[in-house]
Amino acid sequence: MSSKEAARRRRNPRGQGQVLKAELVEAAARLLATLERPETLTLRQVAREVGVAPASIYGHFPDLGALVQHVLRLRYDELAAVMRTAADGAEGPLADLVARCAAYVHWGVDHPGPYRTLFGGGMPAELVPTNAHGAGEELLGSVVASLAGARQDQGRPEHQDRRSPEQDWQAGLLLWTALHGLVALYNAHGNMPWPDLTDLIAQTLALHTGRPVDEIVELARTANRPT
Repeated sequence: MSSKEAARRRRNPRGQGQVLKAELVEAAARLLATLERPETLTLRQVAREVGVAPASIYGHFPDLGALVQHVLRLRYDELAAVMRTAADGAEGPLADLVARCAAYVHWGVDHPGPYRTLFGGGMPAELVPTNAHGAGEELLGSVVASLAGARQDQGRPEHQDRRSPEQDWQAGLLLWTALHGLVALYNAHGNMPWPDLTDLIAQTLALHTGRPVDEIVELARTANRPT
């Protein structure tokens, strides 16, 4: 949008400042998802995308970091809601784990730009400090708890793990690392003759739970997959 077009942008009616805020957030999210180097994002780019002067942003966000962190929170909330919805009604710990992990992978593949915004890295620490990803720790926590439950629900005494919380956390982290690698490689090399995505998810979960692949495939194919 040119500067003349920006100048002609209609002002939001009095009392509708939240409309502009939503537009700024949407523009920042779109740019973060599509820029070749998201870390180069500037307030001027966001303002130009919306068609306002850069100074207009300061009425809603004190700086670029606050705007980017707001986008991150929304994206984390979106992914968390997708995973929770997928697990709603799951019958048993393994079904819960399969539903959550399948939802995570499918969301990442269906939304490569937003996924890269959350997990692509590259944003400078002074702009997006580590604590801005706190919601991501909550997502990991849900996977850790779900995996621990699935491991304990083996049905045979010899499979009843006596794991410490630290071991449970490490196991969940390794599983999430595998799922992230699957999404990242699938998004980067989607033109490869990949096996069926559900089968890949099932194979990954079978390795981390010790459960039969066929059992996990069946759960994955019948899991609720939110759009």
